[in-house]
Amino acid sequence: MKVLHIDSSIMSDASVSRQLSQAIVSQLIEKHPQAQVEYLDLATQPIPHLDAEILMGQNAEQSALGERIIQQYLDADVVVIGAAMYNFGITSTLKAWIDRISVAGRTFKYTENGPVGLAGDKKAYIASSRGGVYGDNSPVDFQEGLLKTVFNFTGVTDVEIIRAEGVNMGPELKDQAITAALAQVKTI
Repeated sequence: MKVLHIDSSIMSDASVSRQLSQAIVSQLIEKHPQAQVEYLDLATQPIPHLDAEILMGQNAEQSALGERIIQQYLDADVVVIGAAMYNFGITSTLKAWIDRISVAGRTFKYTENGPVGLAGDKKAYIASSRGGVYGDNSPVDFQEGLLKTVFNFTGVTDVEIIRAEGVNMGPELKDQAITAALAQVKTI
């Protein structure tokens, strides 16, 4: 089993989403000791944001990087993303990764009946952390909703969210949220 583990929080060791994503990967390795993990830390090694030169394939170095990122995604059996909510959304570095994997003809195609994902047959885990409490289907959630949409658009429909929210609303609520999320991880 190949696991692609991506962290995007800018909070380093203080990050709840990093704590959760690592717990998920550890749980997967415990259940599948031969699992191979490839790790991307988008905060310390950001992917350049998409621009016209990259989009048009006019930069050989960026084209090679884009190909490597797409192949990592396609080769993975499991994708684990640590995603903290910032201003109702994801980090710009995680959006840069999304821009690089969302490529017509590689991870999706357009048909007369609409788009069809080409990267399916994998499991995705979103390790979500939120300073406030938003719940499911919040009208201001441009974090989990976006990530689920991207996965679904590329054909990955088996998406599980492990969420800790309210982590900036006091130590007691933070501890409760993390404890509940880690208990959910144990069920993987």
